Amino acid sequence: MDQEDRIALFLDYENLALGAREHLGGMAFDLRPIADALAERGRVVVRRAYADWSYFDEDRRMLTRSHVELIEMPQRMGASRKNAADIKMAVDAVELAFERGYISTFVICTGDSDFTPLVQKLRELNKRVIGVGVEKSTSALLPPACDEFLYYDRLEGVDTPPARGRRGRPARVPGPESPQPELEPEVQPAGEEPVHDVDALVGLVAQTVAGLQGSSSGAVTASTLKRTLLRKDATFSESDYGFRTFGELLRHLAERNVVELAEGPAKGDPEVSLPEHGDREVAFGLLRAVVGDLTGSEGTVALSGLKNQLRRVRPDFSEKKLGYRSFLQFCKAAATSGAVELRWSPEADDYLLTTQAS
Repeated sequence: MDQEDRIALFLDYENLALGAREHLGGMAFDLRPIADALAERGRVVVRRAYADWSYFDEDRRMLTRSHVELIEMPQRMGASRKNAADIKMAVDAVELAFERGYISTFVICTGDSDFTPLVQKLRELNKRVIGVGVEKSTSALLPPACDEFLYYDRLEGVDTPPARGRRGRPARVPGPESPQPELEPEVQPAGEEPVHDVDALVGLVAQTVAGLQGSSSGAVTASTLKRTLLRKDATFSESDYGFRTFGELLRHLAERNVVELAEGPAKGDPEVSLPEHGDREVAFGLLRAVVGDLTGSEGTVALSGLKNQLRRVRPDFSEKKLGYRSFLQFCKAAATSGAVELRWSPEADDYLLTTQAS
């Protein structure tokens, strides 16, 4: 138990409940999906929710059954009531951060950007901060400020109702001389989240592993990689790409030869590295072959437009899959390996490449 994270949960309840009703088809807010997600991250020792509870009578029963302390903010006029609840929640969170040193993680459930200074102050006090909010009612300023941000509507157990399709006019049957009607694109139900592009994930993971390998002398573990990905994008989640766990995602990338996995210092936390050979050498050979074809025996070829030439030969080519942040960085690595020669030309205002003489 001593190694578990102690979590303090703070809910800006009005923001969450109204966000769910307005953007999730009128559904009622349910704390259970948040509680389940936090149970995987540590032990919740403080649960507090802030609202004028005369507006949320049914919700009070649900929260009370979940052992949430209800902080009453009596009715006032308009924005002043909302500001009073925000200020009370912020003051309580900072006070708890000072008085309860054993609390390592604060979960701020809101989509309101007004809480960004609170998040920044808690992180300044060496506390990990997880944000939770309804996606369409969450300010774009809040997630990047957090260590991790969970969208409520993507959590396991939140079944958003499908959106009603728009009623269009009946399709007219085309006559012999009538043009064929254009088919409307298929609309995906609102309850189904589109799976993100796995190829984009390949580039992100490869770049991150390459950066970690270059900036530290130690091994890169799966847990270190996951934390770094969350620092790059607090909303990152392997479930968005169709994987149940981060380990399953890594095994998929290992099968594609994007990364290599080895036994790590702890069970279930393997070491992650980029393949030293294989695809990288093949890519260098491809670059050399394309440059040779374009330049002939003595000429040079400009860097600009060269990537498109590689993709004509190999449509799936991507330097990001190999861990390089840019095509120029890939070409510099190829030059270092001796596959090509690379130099800057002031006259051409571009890098020029050629193959080395045999």
